[in-house]
Amino acid sequence: MRIKDLREDADLTQQNIAEYLNIKQNTYCQYEKGQRQIPIDLLIKLTEYYGVSVDYILGLTDIKTPYPKN
Repeated sequence: MRIKDLREDADLTQQNIAEYLNIKQNTYCQYEKGQRQIPIDLLIKLTEYYGVSVDYILGLTDIKTPYPKN
C-alpha cells in the first residue's frame, strides 16, 4: 500500500491524516504498517484527499489519476 508514501510526499504527519479520517493516530499507524486493514469508507476518503485511485493506493497500478465519476 502507498498511504505512507502519499502522506510523506504531502509533508503530512500521521496525526494530520488521522484527524482528517477522524480516527486515532495509532490506528492510522497500524494501517500504514499493514497491521490492520483500512475500512472501505476510509480508503475512499484517502483517495479523495490525495486525488488518486483506489488501485493506486493498493499498488495495483502506477497511474495516480482517479477514475472519472459518472
